Amino acid sequence: MVDRFHSKALELPEPGQAFQRADLVFYGVDHSGPTFEARVFIGAKRGIDRSADVEHPAYAGSVFVFGHGRCHGEAGHCDVPAERDPFDWRLPHHLEPGTQILTVTDTVRQLVAAKKTKAAVDVFVHGPQGKARKCLAFSRLRLLTYA
Repeated sequence: MVDRFHSKALELPEPGQAFQRADLVFYGVDHSGPTFEARVFIGAKRGIDRSADVEHPAYAGSVFVFGHGRCHGEAGHCDVPAERDPFDWRLPHHLEPGTQILTVTDTVRQLVAAKKTKAAVDVFVHGPQGKARKCLAFSRLRLLTYA
């Protein structure tokens, strides 16, 4: 788990390619820890740090993760099953990693208009009272655009 994430540069749409919407998708988000805000910046210059706020030109939005915190159930209650039967119709276990989607259409349009072809993503985690917390963990990040 980390309190800051910096991605490799993601490919942006071609300048002439029309799109209606752009989403930044975080897969496999661990929400077993505390609740936090993840502030997302796309295409920021090197040197961006935790002090960047929602007024920063690269700010694309925030993802809020409602954390589970410590377990209050019986022994084994919070153990995620190692595998599930494909015919098991029950809802997923409450601590299975999830997916978070952040719509970033305006930010991506601004970057494309500025003739950018790639942009990195920076994420800063803020816990209660804005304190840094090492609680961000996910498996994959993807930029999706929709025609």
